[in-house]
Amino acid sequence: MGTKITPYKNKENKKVQVAKMFDNIAARYDFLNHFLSLGIDILWRKRAVREIGKVSPKTILDIATGTGDLAVEASVLKPTKIIGVDISEGMLDVGRKKMKANGLDSTIELQFGDSENLPFEDNSFDAITAGFGVRNFEDLPKGLSEMCRVMNKGGKIAILEPAEPTTFPFKQLYNLYFTRFLPFVGKLVSKDNAAYTYLPESVAAFPSGQAFLKELEIAGFRHPQHIKLTFGIAALYIATK
Repeated sequence: MGTKITPYKNKENKKVQVAKMFDNIAARYDFLNHFLSLGIDILWRKRAVREIGKVSPKTILDIATGTGDLAVEASVLKPTKIIGVDISEGMLDVGRKKMKANGLDSTIELQFGDSENLPFEDNSFDAITAGFGVRNFEDLPKGLSEMCRVMNKGGKIAILEPAEPTTFPFKQLYNLYFTRFLPFVGKLVSKDNAAYTYLPESVAAFPSGQAFLKELEIAGFRHPQHIKLTFGIAALYIATK
C-alpha cells in the first residue's frame, strides 16, 4: 500500500524516483521550503518537537530527515543522540554541512537509510519524528511498522504532513496556491520540472485524517491523534507505543 503517485512517471519504482527527485532539488530545498510556506513550517516543527518533549526522550530518530531541519529543532530537548535517516545522499550532504556549521555534528548523526527497512534493533529510540516524508513511502504500512518496531514502549511519535483544508475560503485559496503558484515557483527555482508538481499530487493521494490514524493503529501505535495546523494546511499526527 501507500501512495502510487511518483515524481517522474517512469518505470522506476517510487523509492528510486523520490531519491532522485530530492537529489535534484537538494541545493535549493531549504530555501524553497521556507519561502513557499512563508516560514510557517518552522512553527510546525516546533509543535512536533513539543509533543515528543512530553516523554523527555534521550534517543530520537528522525525519519526522512532530508537536510535535518526537524532533527535540529529536536536538539533543543537535549537528547544524548539524534539519528536522521534518508534515502537521498544529496539532501544528507546538505544536512551534514548544516550540522557542522551549527556545532551539532556530535549530537546529530545523519545517515543513509531506508525508512521501510530500518537498520536498528527493536526498541532503540524514545521518540520518532518525521517531517513531510511519510507520504513518500513506497510501502506505507511497512514503513510505519518499522517505525513502531524501533521505538521503545512508552515512546512517542510525531509525524508532520501537508494537508488539504476543508473550509471556505482556505480550501479555495489553498488549491490555487498549491496547484498553480507552488509548482511554478518550485520549477523555476529548483530546475526540476516534476518535483513541485509531485508535491500536490502526493498530498492529494495520501490517506490523511482518520484514514491515517487507522494506519497508525494497524502498525501497532496506540492512542493516535490528528492535530490540524494553520487552518488545516498541515497536519500533526501523534501516537504512543
